[in-house]
Amino acid sequence: MSELKMSQELHNIRHSAAHILAQAVTELFPGTKMTIGPVTQTGFFYDFLPVTNFKEEDLPRIEEKMREIVKKNYDIVGGQIPKEEARPMFEGNEFKQELIDGIEDPTVGVYHQGDFYDLCKGGHTTSTGKVKHFKLTSISGSYWRADRDGIALQRISGIAFETKDDLKKYLKRLEDAKMYDHRRLGKDLDLFSFHEEAPGEPFFHDKGLLIYHKLIDFMRHLQGKAYQEIKTPAIMSKSLWETSGHYNFYKDNMYLTEVEKDTYCVKPMNCPGSILVYSQRPRSYRELPLRLAEFGYVHRYELSGVLHGLFRVRAFTQDDAHIYCTPEQLEDEIARVLDIADKVYNAFDFTSIDIALSTRPEKSMGSDEQWESAINSLKNALDKRGMKYFIQEGEGAFYGPKIEIQVEDTMGRKWQCGTVQVDFNQSENFNLEYIDSDQSRKQPIIVHHAIFGSIERFMGMLLEHFKGRLPFWLSPVQARVLLITDEQKAYAEQIQEILSQHGVRVEVDASGDKLGAQVRRAQLDKVPWMLVVGKKEQENSTVTLRTLDKQQQFGLTVDDLVEKVKELSYE
Repeated sequence: MSELKMSQELHNIRHSAAHILAQAVTELFPGTKMTIGPVTQTGFFYDFLPVTNFKEEDLPRIEEKMREIVKKNYDIVGGQIPKEEARPMFEGNEFKQELIDGIEDPTVGVYHQGDFYDLCKGGHTTSTGKVKHFKLTSISGSYWRADRDGIALQRISGIAFETKDDLKKYLKRLEDAKMYDHRRLGKDLDLFSFHEEAPGEPFFHDKGLLIYHKLIDFMRHLQGKAYQEIKTPAIMSKSLWETSGHYNFYKDNMYLTEVEKDTYCVKPMNCPGSILVYSQRPRSYRELPLRLAEFGYVHRYELSGVLHGLFRVRAFTQDDAHIYCTPEQLEDEIARVLDIADKVYNAFDFTSIDIALSTRPEKSMGSDEQWESAINSLKNALDKRGMKYFIQEGEGAFYGPKIEIQVEDTMGRKWQCGTVQVDFNQSENFNLEYIDSDQSRKQPIIVHHAIFGSIERFMGMLLEHFKGRLPFWLSPVQARVLLITDEQKAYAEQIQEILSQHGVRVEVDASGDKLGAQVRRAQLDKVPWMLVVGKKEQENSTVTLRTLDKQQQFGLTVDDLVEKVKELSYE
């Protein structure tokens, strides 16, 4: 779950809430050492090294202390002071001393409220009394500097909002999220599971794998013949990742293995493999744009504390594509990708969409001119399509700027899904070329894009977005024939056979249970169609169609059902 943009006022409230949390904890638990406490996309957190570990039952007590601090309405003031003045304020706290040492400037930011001081760049409310609508939500584990081999810490997280109504709405969303948590639905609907033998790597069951493949089929349908689908190896030489630059930027998140005394990497992304496919023979301008798609299975090391169902995993499938094009083709290719994105999100009823354009980060490759040209191409493609967007300074990939697409689900939560990235750098890194019409050698521009983002994460989103009731074409079981008596079993099997021949995934409930029990079971299994057959339906060669929203249609023939199936297809 993410929010790409929040107001400065909300940011300041959450930032001040983190400081109030730190003050409350250090007053209640003397000897606790503070580390860092940033704003998050949904609230705030602060990491501590406690004298004794915090427990969930400590949260109400901490929250009550926070409210006391808010009620005292301390002014929040601060600014830059010399490092020599700051060090004594945090004597005995090696974490703060390390942070001070890491700042290159001769001064550091320090803010205080009452007698509480903390290192800080600023961005606060004017007083603690402005932070009124908040709630602590969890205690979890973390590591100093996110280093799993470093010092283990405890993280206290919370949420904060500008108004009481906003907080109330968010808490309601949390209740709904628990009820329709994709991990719970995945278990109840027998879609996937997780096991200690492979932390952070989902095991797809037959029904879950069917959804997985249907999502891939849908993307293949939208990409059509314009894309060539490829498959690249899962393990490739370390030297490849050094050439691409990924090793320097992502090595802490990569899995390494030794093969005959050489180091290989389990791929964390698909770009270098695609580039090798492009580079395996000379290319002509007549081949461009060349669009290479890959549903690539990748691995990235994530700390165990942040793993979360299908949303945060260590192994996942990206719906990746890399477009190799000329400068003249660039904007049209970006527009093509945005058209595909529109069709995907509309198909799943994501009607509220936000777009961010992320610019050059501090650690990056390439010249200023290349970055400016790439950013302008993305802007022009968005402007020509009349798409509103906002700028995220410094949030681009290390090799190029990107468009990030965020969608809102039925519970009002926002998710970052698709990305469209322009890359001028990898062509230089790998000396990619094409022969232009004048026989000169030129370097192609690469457009990276993923619309789902990852198949696994998108599936989790859809399960929660639809509360388990997936669209008809995506449901693993689309119809179940329910028998009023066992005498209709042969007729039910006949219906099953005909519908199966038309591609419908249909079952027969031959349990012998009463109709009410069969209906309830189908509803729990989120089966879109319940086809009820009794003596009357058998005599008339019809069925009664009952849907999950309790609508009923009587006297439908199998041919009627086949026509309805066609209407519910994505094609």
